[in-house]
Amino acid sequence: MAEATEKKRIEETPPRHRGWKAMPYIIGNETFEKLGTLGTSSNLLVYLTSVFHLKSATAATFLNVLNGTTNIAPLVGAFLSDSYFGRYFTLGFASVASFMGMIVLTMTASIRQLQPPSCTPEQLKSETCPGASKAQVGVLILSLILLAIGAGGVRPCSLPFGVDQFDRTTEQGRQGLNSFFNWYYCTSTAGVIVAMTLMVYIQSSVSWPLGFGIPTGLMLLALIFFFLGTRVYTYVPPEGSVFSGTAQVFVAAFRKRSLRLPSPDDVQEQESLLYNSAPKSDRILKLPLTLQFRCLNKAAIKREGELKEDGSVANPWRLSTVQQIEEVKCLLRIVPIWASGIVCFVALAQQWTFSVLQGVTMDRHIGSHFQIPAASLGTLSLVALVLFIPIYDQLLVPIARRITGIESGITLLQRQGTGLVISALSMIVAGLVEQKRRNSALAHGGMTPMSAFWLSPQLILMGVAEAFNAVGQIEFYNRQFPEHLQTLAGSLFYCSLAGSNYLSSILVSIVQKNTNWLNNNDLNHGRIDYFYYVIAAMGAVNFAYFVVCAYFYRYKGVPEIKEEAINEKTSKEMKDFQNV
Repeated sequence: MAEATEKKRIEETPPRHRGWKAMPYIIGNETFEKLGTLGTSSNLLVYLTSVFHLKSATAATFLNVLNGTTNIAPLVGAFLSDSYFGRYFTLGFASVASFMGMIVLTMTASIRQLQPPSCTPEQLKSETCPGASKAQVGVLILSLILLAIGAGGVRPCSLPFGVDQFDRTTEQGRQGLNSFFNWYYCTSTAGVIVAMTLMVYIQSSVSWPLGFGIPTGLMLLALIFFFLGTRVYTYVPPEGSVFSGTAQVFVAAFRKRSLRLPSPDDVQEQESLLYNSAPKSDRILKLPLTLQFRCLNKAAIKREGELKEDGSVANPWRLSTVQQIEEVKCLLRIVPIWASGIVCFVALAQQWTFSVLQGVTMDRHIGSHFQIPAASLGTLSLVALVLFIPIYDQLLVPIARRITGIESGITLLQRQGTGLVISALSMIVAGLVEQKRRNSALAHGGMTPMSAFWLSPQLILMGVAEAFNAVGQIEFYNRQFPEHLQTLAGSLFYCSLAGSNYLSSILVSIVQKNTNWLNNNDLNHGRIDYFYYVIAAMGAVNFAYFVVCAYFYRYKGVPEIKEEAINEKTSKEMKDFQNV
């Protein structure tokens, strides 16, 4: 039913790409969705401990499971979107699920029967507060399940659905797309800032029902924005199973592993002798054969009985097209680049965590009365990102475009690499500032008169690093993934975040086990500066790894050329990259 509805909608939609005309609806939906969902989830730990009386460890474990689920859910949502339902239907369904989840969560804060009884001061002191009943916990879990379902559909589909609105065959469409990635990330980050400051303040200091009710209302606005654009959107139909074609290439190549490739050193001649049918859809870029990972090319060797009389494949597990093979190669090339982004997010995660602990020991006053909450210091990084992206998009990119002749100013790999370098530099700055803070705190009995704004340089650098690397990653995945797998590409970014969380946990465990740098009892008697330098060293090694990956990376759709030309081209690219 859903597929039929999607097909009908696609047929009725004009084929013309609307570009920026569709953006107010998509960016508006994304911004209000971020305000809504993060406005409820950012302060859940406090809500679970203060209202539902969960112990801190239990609440933290509860949220870790939720966060893990919401980071894995986009993979499932991407598969369902690309294979069966399409991005519009998946995005609409997921947005409704998020809205319903927020309504249920707001009900748990507003209806006394859905909460455990309040605690007296004596019960709080003795930790004997009555717990929630199974029914109350069940309603709470229902709300979180609905939020996880919503995240699974919104996160991977929102950005690719915006990409669908631009015609990438025209210069105007490509330039509009370049700006879209920047503005999309900028506006969504602005939503994160508001959610993590204003919404958290209302929930903690005013009222939980109001603090959850406002984000729920904002999520309703996100739904309205999304559905208002229904007649404007360009729709892309689902292409069927996204994983079976990949598996078929590996199986066919394995079955033909003993065969010899025709014309192994002449790519044009080889391509003419292999099975090379046209893509199923006009919107999918026809990929030329390459000799990288050439063992997979054997999957397209034609043998007797593998083609029907009409020229179609008799058994797709025995014969693949050149297009299928090159799409699999795209995925294989992306994975090493993807892995390099994890360390960048490790640096970001550690600064968010430890800047709070550092800020507690520093002077956080603005004037004589107002004191900045230590937990809000990390938002300096987000503010820097939001302010830098328009400067980058409107000023730096046009200047770089005139110099390099590249539409995006610098290449996607150069942008990511620049972010990796700045990320490592921010950790060095963080280590130097921490050394100064620690010495001052020890000299003044534990609390330092240093202003907390000494943390600004490292946090601002992290914001700029994220503007380069995170936005660069998102654009890279969306441009380099095969067109019918772009929703899956959107979920890959969240896998980077999940990977950085796991790596951060491992790193902290190793350091705590072998050193006293992360002193749990007294920050001033630890050596967080050493820990920062270790992450900076990891960043340097990671950058070297990235440079090697970038050296061997081949952009999607670039035809194979002679070896001498390849060497000349890659040498020039590496020289340009080193000059960034």
